[in-house]
Amino acid sequence: MKSQYKFVLIVVSLILLAGCSWQSANIVVRENNRYASGFALYDSARYRVAVLYSPWDKGNEMQRYYLTRDTSDSKEMKRMQGKTVVQVPLERIGLTSCTHLGFLDAIDGLSSVIGMCSPELAYCDLDNNPHILNLGDAMTPNVERIVLAHSDMMFVSTYAHGDATSAQLVKLGVPVLYINEWMEQHPLARAEWIRLVGAFLDKEALADSVFNSVATRYEQLCEQVKTVGIENKPSIMSGQDFRGTWYVPAGNTFMGRLFRDAGASYRYEDMEHDGSIPLTLEQAMVDFADADVWIGVTVRSLKELALVDKQHRMFRSYQTGRVYHLMRRSTPSGGNDFWERGVVHPDEILGDLVSVLYPDLVSSACPGLFPWQPVFIEQLR
Repeated sequence: MKSQYKFVLIVVSLILLAGCSWQSANIVVRENNRYASGFALYDSARYRVAVLYSPWDKGNEMQRYYLTRDTSDSKEMKRMQGKTVVQVPLERIGLTSCTHLGFLDAIDGLSSVIGMCSPELAYCDLDNNPHILNLGDAMTPNVERIVLAHSDMMFVSTYAHGDATSAQLVKLGVPVLYINEWMEQHPLARAEWIRLVGAFLDKEALADSVFNSVATRYEQLCEQVKTVGIENKPSIMSGQDFRGTWYVPAGNTFMGRLFRDAGASYRYEDMEHDGSIPLTLEQAMVDFADADVWIGVTVRSLKELALVDKQHRMFRSYQTGRVYHLMRRSTPSGGNDFWERGVVHPDEILGDLVSVLYPDLVSSACPGLFPWQPVFIEQLR
């Protein structure tokens, strides 16, 4: 029996060594993610290892990075040739998405930003970076400008399995970090990507502290909503008609999960679907004509909403005036903090939703958290 046990140990050790020949000790998970599934952080003898997983091929590794504070050992660097070794902290960062700003802002990393795509869409204060380069449109980045920016790393959101822009940047030798938090469905899973960003800025302790505080507040609020004991949950609807199509979130998406955790009754809460559900205006009327609350319109007044389509006036939530937009913190050029701070702080979005759904109950049902001052959500007038 002992010999069999010894044999198994030897085989397992050989397998691990074969797969991890770059190090002198097996890698171990320092701390499991609580919600996020798109990345993992490991320790090895010499490196902090960040592994990204493909959102399209579940479980398959997309990229692996070896993070170190010291790259001066030429012998060691030669041994690591062919692997993506990154010296941290990053000092010059380029961005393709404004959502990355939320992560950086939360860990005091905005001063590292030297360029971004569509900088006019930034909400956070970039006055400390007056010479930020415009790296093109967010959907079609300017590759030449990105190369000339000489960033330590480009933060890239990939939108397909074979992202042509990312592949071109890699081919040209531009270091790329794939930030695919937007593919996570749970709000706290998206927020947890701050831990990955923190690793590359050598601010993991701060990033962990931010996320743990957010997760605790979110989870506490969920529990307090459950104790309200409402038999008839307020019903909620989302979006508006746009050129003949009305897009609504599925139940397991970012917004769908927020609706559920806020204690709303939502028509598509049980639909397992990765992304938005396209409806006709007629179907939206069937599904949401009597909804108590309408959220996520792209206008700021009831009058403007009626001008977009007069049929919007047929919904009960319009008639009662319980219609809300998500642009309370926004700029004239299109920046919206909902997609910056809101990604890192879904606890604040959840608080906004609860205050909208239960305006007469939250102050007594959730002591210590309410009355709530809205952060992202505002009622139409």
